[in-house]
Amino acid sequence: MGIIGWIVLGLIAGIIAKALMPGKDPGGCIITMLLGVAGAFLGGWIGKTLFHTQLGTFFDLRTWGLAILGALVILVGYRLLFGGRSRRD
Repeated sequence: MGIIGWIVLGLIAGIIAKALMPGKDPGGCIITMLLGVAGAFLGGWIGKTLFHTQLGTFFDLRTWGLAILGALVILVGYRLLFGGRSRRD
């Protein structure tokens, strides 16, 4: 999968992960895309380590599931680390 495929996959996976886990998270389109791309890498590692499966092509359902799973793990980690802090405006 090329760089454009990773960007599109990351953007859509990040949007889906944020929709599945709504709340106050920082960032707009770029942060959501980075969340999804990092989630795809993390999901690929989780899939390889736990389920003995690899990321497939762009249109493979397993690729999307692992990318969204990884993005959700990153969101949970972010909220555990920074969720309790309040911002002063």
